[in-house]
Amino acid sequence: MEKYNFNAMKTRNILIAISAFAAALACSGAQKTEDLFNGKNLDGWKFFVENGAAKPEDVFSVKNGMIHIKGVPFGFMYTENKYSNFRLHVEWKYPIGGSNSGIFLFLQEPAKELWPNAVECQLCSGKAGDFVLLGGSDVAEYKAPEGKPRPKFPVVERFEKDRENPVGEWNSADIVCRGGNIEVYINGTLQNVGTKSAHSSGYIGLQSEGGDILFRNVRLTPMD
Repeated sequence: MEKYNFNAMKTRNILIAISAFAAALACSGAQKTEDLFNGKNLDGWKFFVENGAAKPEDVFSVKNGMIHIKGVPFGFMYTENKYSNFRLHVEWKYPIGGSNSGIFLFLQEPAKELWPNAVECQLCSGKAGDFVLLGGSDVAEYKAPEGKPRPKFPVVERFEKDRENPVGEWNSADIVCRGGNIEVYINGTLQNVGTKSAHSSGYIGLQSEGGDILFRNVRLTPMD
């Protein structure tokens, strides 16, 4: 079996990602940025709550100009529109204690399962920037353990240790998706790269999974 030099692959991906991010910033100047969250209500979003355990408005709401997701019951909110090539900016914080959530990328239909087909950018405290491959999604960087079945939630770990701010402070995620490739920056630091995603277009989602989380400044800039 061919052996992979993962350190060389990681270095190459980092260099590619930096170049791509610079190009994305250059392109974004010529494209109109879209506010996926208008700061007033959740128009433009759809909702899924596990087993219909609560009304969506009891889990997903707007408070003081911020999206408030309770975390219980589990579920997610997702855009009405699909997106392919884009730069996504999201700010989040846990107001009380560290918890769990995520940003779904390239979410596929039907979006009516708790773990839909999507690449999750992990926002779990201490793990922001990991990729979790949900519902059969995939990226080239994931290598299954030899001789073992594929786990239910395959993970591609971030490059560096925790780059998050302390609980109660705002964090930012900047995500560049282009041609099925994904780059994730947490608070300005490149944390992960995924290439050759199984899908290159889909919905964007915000997850309810464990505890209170706030989101603001959810913005998307299309790229050619």
